[in-house]
Amino acid sequence: MAKLYFNYSTMNAGKSTVLLQASHNYRENNMETYLLTARIDGRAGVGQIASRIGISAEADTFGPQEDLFAMIRNRQTHGNIACVFVDEAQFLSPDQVWQLARAVDDLKVPVICYGLRVDFRGELFPGSATLLALADEMREVRTICHCGKKATMVVRQDGEGRVLTEGEQVQIGGNETYVSLCRKHWREAVGDCPA
Repeated sequence: MAKLYFNYSTMNAGKSTVLLQASHNYRENNMETYLLTARIDGRAGVGQIASRIGISAEADTFGPQEDLFAMIRNRQTHGNIACVFVDEAQFLSPDQVWQLARAVDDLKVPVICYGLRVDFRGELFPGSATLLALADEMREVRTICHCGKKATMVVRQDGEGRVLTEGEQVQIGGNETYVSLCRKHWREAVGDCPA
């Protein structure tokens, strides 16, 4: 039975690695997968899902106006799809999450999304909020804070390593820009720690 899955975490938890490994497992068993990633994140090159450990795969890209249901249905005309994998799912619009849910329900294809849950301000991304509401199953991909506790938050830093508390929700970056922290250390970093 097809389901909509949301695998979420903070930065640098290995979401793309897990996605690429899962897709590889399908393909190793002669089952086709369909990979999608946000066009806005071109750090590894447009149309590439890449992991920090050096593995990558080609993917179709989506912007905020793409109809993902139509993209999946069109891809199915070229052959059966065993599973759809979506990287950078936080960049989905709420409408696109509904389109993915429709693909699960009407096209009977499992869709597994990987993305951030919250931004550097501790606020949900719109795509993530809708996935939390609609997903049939959710899984946390875990990483750790420098203290060893589970990291659930992320801070954004400027070029000098100062923590930023304001700015646009979306700014593409990696280890040079974002640091994953537990809630306590996030609160301390953003200046929200009671005396």
